[in-house]
Amino acid sequence: FKRVHLDKKRGLDHGAWVPLMLMYPEADIPVCQLSIQLRKDAKHHYNIGRALAPLKEEGVLIVGSGSATHNLRDLDFDAKEVTPWAAEFDTWLEQSLVNGRYEDVNDYEKKAPHAKRAHPWPDHFYGASGDNSKAELIHRSWGLGTLSYASYKFT
Repeated sequence: FKRVHLDKKRGLDHGAWVPLMLMYPEADIPVCQLSIQLRKDAKHHYNIGRALAPLKEEGVLIVGSGSATHNLRDLDFDAKEVTPWAAEFDTWLEQSLVNGRYEDVNDYEKKAPHAKRAHPWPDHFYGASGDNSKAELIHRSWGLGTLSYASYKFT
């Protein structure tokens, strides 16, 4: 990996700020935000997770945010039910993660049903769990017919 550069002019992105605001409303913890690198693939981001993994042993909390599905063009403000394609992608993701099929997740564009529809752009999907992580679904809810708020804990 290349050397990290600090950008003192930029605040936290909403993807980092919102979960941290809910978890630590007093803002009493130090935060280092890493950005998704759009010109890099899923495997690159997974390898970042591998590099960061030893920090867990030092008590560092590593939070990744995004969305299990993220297609803003397909949001349905009147939806009463989850759209089938979104549910199928979400189910595939859960099964892949909890069964440790991270290579499939890294190759989701070829392996997942409705991958391009679920994530027209990968920036809300790339993960960095690292090797030997165990995934556990800790929250599931839906919004606007297609937006999955599934959340996973990796230990």
